[in-house]
Amino acid sequence: MIKKEANEFLSALNNLAEEKHISKDGLFESMELALTTAYKKNYGLSNVRVDINKDTGFIKVFSFLTVVEDEKEDYDEDIEIPLSEAKKIVKDIKVGETIEEEVTPKDFGRVAASTAKQVIIQRVKEAEKNSLEEELGDKQGEMIVGTLSMEDEKNYLVDIGRTMAILPKKELIGDEKLVMGNSIKAYVSKISITTKSISILLTRRHYGFVKRLFESEIPEIEEGTVLIHGVAREAGVRSKVALSSINPNVDPIGTCVGEKGRRITNIVKELNNEKIDLVKYDEDPRIFISNALQPAEDVNVIIMDEKEKKALAIVDDKNLSLAIGRKGINVVLASRLTHYRIDVKTKKQLESEGINLK
Repeated sequence: MIKKEANEFLSALNNLAEEKHISKDGLFESMELALTTAYKKNYGLSNVRVDINKDTGFIKVFSFLTVVEDEKEDYDEDIEIPLSEAKKIVKDIKVGETIEEEVTPKDFGRVAASTAKQVIIQRVKEAEKNSLEEELGDKQGEMIVGTLSMEDEKNYLVDIGRTMAILPKKELIGDEKLVMGNSIKAYVSKISITTKSISILLTRRHYGFVKRLFESEIPEIEEGTVLIHGVAREAGVRSKVALSSINPNVDPIGTCVGEKGRRITNIVKELNNEKIDLVKYDEDPRIFISNALQPAEDVNVIIMDEKEKKALAIVDDKNLSLAIGRKGINVVLASRLTHYRIDVKTKKQLESEGINLK
């Protein structure tokens, strides 16, 4: 390998290591192993090692023989040398040590170039996968921001920096329309890591997406003053978020609404105008359930079975439809949020069923 080739080779490896975040030592080690294999294949010697000078880029090949006792029978002359013969070359050499001889072929630069290309492709793939795994492996359940890059019949591909993530169209919110090239927020629902690749699946329908939006939009939640106790969601229709504050002077509901409603408006806009109920959490399940059934008012809650998590919510006629909600969605979400199975009745209904709770 001539000086110009060596310099170009060294420069290429150094640039690659820096650009792809690959360990330079690991890259040189892989190159040496690959070139050793290539030499054995092309030149027939099996007892060789390849050395790449990390400062100059020069590649040298050395054959080596292991020193054995003179008395050893049937020694392999291809890989071994008797001690007496070895001492003619190195006077103070001992059994078990090796004698090396440079055997670099004149045309080895051609072999090195071809081998380097293959090694680099493989190492780049491995390094990028390992780096991505380290960077993204713990992102499941988190919210990320990407750019809409490509679209097919069923999916969007989202550019998240160093790789693409998949956002299935069925995971969009309602009838929202996306525009290629626009920025988009999504929730990482699944990361699949195999020996060959990393697959990142996104969604905008998961209830966790709502939680992450609140955390990103409300500083008091991120800093821990306002707590989220749970989120129940019917994507594209309605979400309920249970909130409390560790500071008695901080109203969790008002904090999330923000001045002139700016904070909650930003979240609603991101959710394609999905309705959001901010529910004040309470350790008393009766109060919590009553709060969760808003926009219904004057709700009287009776815990029917604490172990089985069953509750009865009693409302007047004008609040019945509000408590149940269109297609039953309000009471369903309240049940998910509070983890109680809630039965909503009016006093008249209870009386007609012969139930007297007085």
